[in-house]
Amino acid sequence: MKRLILCLLMLTACKEESEPTKNSNWDWKTIEVTASAYNSVTWQTKSINPNIAAWGDTLKPGMKCIAISRDLLHQGLRHNTMVMIDTFPDTFYVKDKMNRRWKNRIDIYMGKDVKKAREWGKRKLQICYAVPIDTIFTSK
Repeated sequence: MKRLILCLLMLTACKEESEPTKNSNWDWKTIEVTASAYNSVTWQTKSINPNIAAWGDTLKPGMKCIAISRDLLHQGLRHNTMVMIDTFPDTFYVKDKMNRRWKNRIDIYMGKDVKKAREWGKRKLQICYAVPIDTIFTSK
C-alpha cells in the first residue's frame, strides 16, 4: 500500500511538471521499465576498472545513479539525465549504459553491496525523467 501511494504521488508530480510553466526548463516524461541493480565489482563488468562507467564517470558507493539500456537513449534518457524512480525518494542520474542486448531496462547502482542488489532483484516500475525543453522538437 505504501509503495502504491508513493508511486501515485510520483506520477502526479511528474504529470504536473510535464505541463510547462514560464520558468520550467524541463519536460518530465514517464515510462515503465524493468529495473534491476548492479555493483562496481569486476565480475559484473567487462572493464578492468569496474568503477568507470560508459561515459567515463567514476562511480563511488553512495552515488544515486543508474545505467540504461541503449534503446532508452532514443527516448531522451542521456548522460546526466535526472530520473525519479517510483520506489526511491531521491533523484538519480544516468551515468552508465547497459549491454546492447537489454531493452527497456535500467540498472540501479548499489555500490559494492552485492547482497543489497540481489535482494532488490528485478521488477517492473515507473520512472520519470527530465528532458530539457530546448531539445524537444515540435513541428510547425
